[in-house]
Amino acid sequence: MEQAMHFATQLDRLKSAYQAAPAPSLAKRLARLTRLEQALRTHKEALCQALTQDYGKRSRADSLLADILPCLTQLKHVRRHLKKWMAPSRRHPGLLLTPARLDVIYQPLGVVGIVVPWNFPVMLSLGPLIGVIAAGNRAMLKLSEFTPATNAVLIQLLSDAFEPDEVVVCEGDAQQGAAFCALPFDHLIFTGSTSIGRQVMASAARQLTPLTLELGGKSPCLIGPEMPMSLAVERILYGKSLNAGQVCVAPDYVLLPKGEEGAFIQAYRERFERLYPQGLASDDYASIINPRQYQRLIDWLEEAVAAGAQAHPCATPARDDERHRLLPHLLTELPDHCQLMREEIFGPLLPLIPYESLDEAIAYIQARPRPLALYLMSLDPALQARVIRETHSGGVAINETLQQVAADDAPFGGIGPSGMGHYHGREGFLTFSKAKTVLRRGRWSPGTLLQPPYDRWYKKLLLSWLTR
Repeated sequence: MEQAMHFATQLDRLKSAYQAAPAPSLAKRLARLTRLEQALRTHKEALCQALTQDYGKRSRADSLLADILPCLTQLKHVRRHLKKWMAPSRRHPGLLLTPARLDVIYQPLGVVGIVVPWNFPVMLSLGPLIGVIAAGNRAMLKLSEFTPATNAVLIQLLSDAFEPDEVVVCEGDAQQGAAFCALPFDHLIFTGSTSIGRQVMASAARQLTPLTLELGGKSPCLIGPEMPMSLAVERILYGKSLNAGQVCVAPDYVLLPKGEEGAFIQAYRERFERLYPQGLASDDYASIINPRQYQRLIDWLEEAVAAGAQAHPCATPARDDERHRLLPHLLTELPDHCQLMREEIFGPLLPLIPYESLDEAIAYIQARPRPLALYLMSLDPALQARVIRETHSGGVAINETLQQVAADDAPFGGIGPSGMGHYHGREGFLTFSKAKTVLRRGRWSPGTLLQPPYDRWYKKLLLSWLTR
């Protein structure tokens, strides 16, 4: 209760600051973004070290490529285009409203809440914050309790970049997280699991808080019958190995032509050995974030094997219980009732599901909840067009994995159980702005011709003409 009251006090302070200066200029917004970039560059190495400390083992290159670099490229893109985004949009009033001027202006919402997950705590805190600041808002961030070392660096970074009445950082466990999500923000963005997303949505509904939900789900990877298996594996493996598969858009399962499972497993093992020749000892391969998540994955793996699935680890030894490290395991003959087939895996376990026809494979995807990402490995333009046309997902990548998220000038967001709303680039600016319609008229308005009394002949004639 005390922590909830503290959060509410912080929010009131930010709202008061926003009301005192509700329309920050382009120069003010650019200055804030520049300070954020400078602080990020200053704390870059400290963030990489903190991420390794929180995980137990995390590649510096992974942290640079997946946490730091996306924020730097977003900052550059936003600063380059912000002036154009902020400009009012001139619209056509139409014959009924003529003469008049019609504009849409983009106004800051106020104070935006950002709930940050543990898997990419830098990118998924600063990434949304960039859009929030670009749109002229202030922000409160709730950081994950599972990344304390990274949180400490982020708190220092944000205090270097912003005034206390511009950005506030909060910490705490799940209970404090629930209290945070119940606050009356002007907008709330949550990144996390679908199950927690439902709770966040219910909590926000009580305040009528607008939401952006970035969830996840089971992102499928379909390998076309003509696709060379070695090329498919090359594109899939890194997307499943980055951060040890702890990525909301990681391939969750693979649909491949029946009879090709053995070729896929062999190619996958060979490719993994080339990329991570030291296996469990590789400095380039991340640990599972904590013992709790590690045990969840082990339990799901053991449940699947007990149910008759065949597990194919990429190397031996394949696990280190003490350091919560787990190498990729490919799974075949996996029963549908297993947790690995029902829940988002969020780790280095990859079910292989054979299909006999493309109709069957596409129907399999269509019958399941809509995912955050869909991957197609195919060089056939007709199949590419069909999959794009006949399936729903937050985004699609063809002959690639994960890279669609790195597109600065394109929206990122889920659909249905994988989320709602978009951010990144212009779509992020629009999400965190109110598009407000402004109609301007002078001394004379044709609207007077349509005011009572309506029994005048010319008004009857005008109504008849307008509605013909």
